[in-house]
Amino acid sequence: MLRLMFTLVMGAFMLGTVLLDSRPSAAAPALTARSSNAAGVNVVVTPKALAPGVPVWEFEIVLDTHTKPLNDNLAQAAVLVDDAGRRFAPTGWQGDPPGGHHRKGLLRFSAPVEMPSAVQLEIAGVGGAGTRSFRWDLK
Repeated sequence: MLRLMFTLVMGAFMLGTVLLDSRPSAAAPALTARSSNAAGVNVVVTPKALAPGVPVWEFEIVLDTHTKPLNDNLAQAAVLVDDAGRRFAPTGWQGDPPGGHHRKGLLRFSAPVEMPSAVQLEIAGVGGAGTRSFRWDLK
């Protein structure tokens, strides 16, 4: 009798595990860093939390150079573009001030009302380069 109970409990546990693992995942996809190296300046952008229900979307920006000062105002140089072509200006920059050869910080945007299937962060003129584009698929 004890063996039958054990078998039933283990079977129920395994069935529950299979059913839970087969549910569609609601988690946001893992978004990897993108980089651009132009005009002597390396820019690395890493999205933080771009998901439904997150009110502020953040991108970690790292700039490195050994040839010129990094004087660009990233809150003015950047724009976020969704897959429908809607453009969103940053709400702010929290990080290193202009100047120097190494800068790091968070560029913030109000989250779009509708969740796009893709976004592209465009940063114009950093280090004298043209517009740098960093794209992520969100679905």
